[in-house]
Amino acid sequence: MITRLFLIVALMAAIPAWPQSETSASSPSSGADDGLQMRIPPSVSVEGYPTNPVSEQRSNYLSTGLIVSTGFNSNVLAGASSTPVSDASYTIWPTITLDQTTPRAHRSLTYSPGMTFYQPTSSLNEVDHNADLDFQFRLRKYTSIVITDSLQKSSNVLNQADPLAGTSASGSQQGLPIQLIPAIANRLSNTTDVGFACQFGRNDMVGIGGTASELIFFNAKQTPGFYNAISRGGSGFLSHRLSESQYFGASYQDLWTTSTPVDASTSSAHLELDTQTQGVLLFYTVSLGGKVSASLAVGPQHFDAAARPGSTTYGSWTVSSLASADWMGSRAVVSGYYMRTVTGGIGVLGAFESNSANASVRWMFAKSWNIGSTAAYAKSQNLAPQLPSSVPGGHTLQGSLTIQHELGQHLKAELGYAHLHQVYSGVAVIAAAPDSDRVYGSITYQFTRPLGR
Repeated sequence: MITRLFLIVALMAAIPAWPQSETSASSPSSGADDGLQMRIPPSVSVEGYPTNPVSEQRSNYLSTGLIVSTGFNSNVLAGASSTPVSDASYTIWPTITLDQTTPRAHRSLTYSPGMTFYQPTSSLNEVDHNADLDFQFRLRKYTSIVITDSLQKSSNVLNQADPLAGTSASGSQQGLPIQLIPAIANRLSNTTDVGFACQFGRNDMVGIGGTASELIFFNAKQTPGFYNAISRGGSGFLSHRLSESQYFGASYQDLWTTSTPVDASTSSAHLELDTQTQGVLLFYTVSLGGKVSASLAVGPQHFDAAARPGSTTYGSWTVSSLASADWMGSRAVVSGYYMRTVTGGIGVLGAFESNSANASVRWMFAKSWNIGSTAAYAKSQNLAPQLPSSVPGGHTLQGSLTIQHELGQHLKAELGYAHLHQVYSGVAVIAAAPDSDRVYGSITYQFTRPLGR
């Protein structure tokens, strides 16, 4: 959880910046375009597609600021009640971002703690934490390691410092389906991905990876019927470059997920569920003109689900698939994905076959104006419905729309709307009130200092 995040920060700080006099061919950014360096296909990469167009991308800077936001929430669930309660909220987020690129490394850290106050339901007042890490290091010219970590501690799933952060299409088989989360519930979500890739020939690359994630709820009264989840997994891939713009390969992933009730005293005799999935995917990736890329992966997947205590087990074969694409221009970026997979740990008990899709767009339509939108949908079916306390399945729809305007060099205003719709008949706390809406406005003051100049 938080300990793992700070260990990664220590790792980033421990590796010194390499001299700027080294050849740019070894740079993480330029090395991929030297005609020999292979790219890591999206299907096996631990990084998501970019959310900012080329004109908004930057590096080598230190930024500090303050975000002040106020919003209206249509569905605040006070305690274990399923009756919608409307509330206003006020949030203050100090923010700090460090981004540094050297010929052999790229380090990016964003941290934003916050305080949220509700009126009139002041019992929901909270302290938030949002952190994102991205560390890339080139061990040798054709050998690299990537570490990413995303942490969020909050009680309001629609209240984030940057609503579009973390919503890009990952394009990777290491991604998990959309999780079922109450609109208001004190929780911690943390995901860490590690990837290592080595190009051992002009057109051949091998890589391994690992992933770890937690979804932890802290207040059982807010989350009756929900389950905590801890996932661990490993993967490996072999990629062959067919041409300058085409890649083909195969990957393997093994993922273990343990689901435990938030309040064990109210659960059935089956207190925990262990779900293991193993799958092999064949993938194909094509990139056109450096602006458009698309990837397709498909293959068999096997799952085993075992309830503890007891000897109840479930297992079967299915087909896993993943398709993703992105387009990046100078003033706009569009990305999306579709994924079908079996997994546990979506927030409720069961082994679920999930079909999920995500789309994200951001457009800088004027010099000081940009608009962004995201949409996501997931439909899940429980493949082990005989388990006590399990739910048959359901679907989730969520989306957001934001518009930003730069008022000056250091000042920015934003208006936004977010919607969450969840239908899971077996979860009482959301069954009677499946919809949540949030309308908000914010002002950001930000000071940026260049680094390495």
